[in-house]
Amino acid sequence: MKLGFIGTGKITSSVITGICTSKISFQKIIVSPRNRNIAQKLKKRFRKVDIAKTNQEIVDKCNWVFLAVTPKVGEKILPKLNFRSNQKIISFISTINSIQLKKIVKKKAKIIRALPLPPISLRKGPVPIFPPNKEAKNFFNHLGIAVEISNERLFTNFWCMTAMMAPYYEILNTLSKWLSSKGLKKIDTQKYITSLFFAMSEDAVVNSKKDLKILIKNSQTPGGLNEKALNELRKLGFYKLLNKTANSVLKRLKKV
Repeated sequence: MKLGFIGTGKITSSVITGICTSKISFQKIIVSPRNRNIAQKLKKRFRKVDIAKTNQEIVDKCNWVFLAVTPKVGEKILPKLNFRSNQKIISFISTINSIQLKKIVKKKAKIIRALPLPPISLRKGPVPIFPPNKEAKNFFNHLGIAVEISNERLFTNFWCMTAMMAPYYEILNTLSKWLSSKGLKKIDTQKYITSLFFAMSEDAVVNSKKDLKILIKNSQTPGGLNEKALNELRKLGFYKLLNKTANSVLKRLKKV
């Protein structure tokens, strides 16, 4: 099986890294030359990675074609490509839905939308896919946890959560800077904060079948520090702003 990637940015790099360090069986990965720097690094690191001269070469040579470009670039370049009916097309494009993709592709190829994030390079994290597909599910289960979504409208909601990635890292950065301002070394504060939140996230995953309210309750003691921090953030509207932001992102997704 040959895998082709149209678009060579951060997500492509992360997915290819995950694939090449997993047990997925494949013959070759062919990437587009759009981002020469990333493409060259991938080729140098992994012996099964080649760089195509054109996007059409990727379509011509590959069984599975991954679309990892921005919506604007996708609308510009995809209609010019000649896909095949026996191909599987995996789209990482946020705002081009399945119906639009089918019109662009103009072939009865199998089209699947997937939502990988950078931790896929570590073979960690959920990967929502639409529509449910056995082969795609098995593939992404090697790279994390495939989550099959049967409704494309519901699938769109997951894109809102991906928008919380940068805000999450900003929280880590803010708290790390606060510790540093008290006289601690930056490298030590970053290690502490990232390790702390990593441990809490792992604990949340282990207990994910329970109501998350239980974790909130169990992390507090009456009159304690966690209770104080939680109540102050609630009064400031911090958590309401999270919902407001998620709704704002969803509104933008629906407009496109």
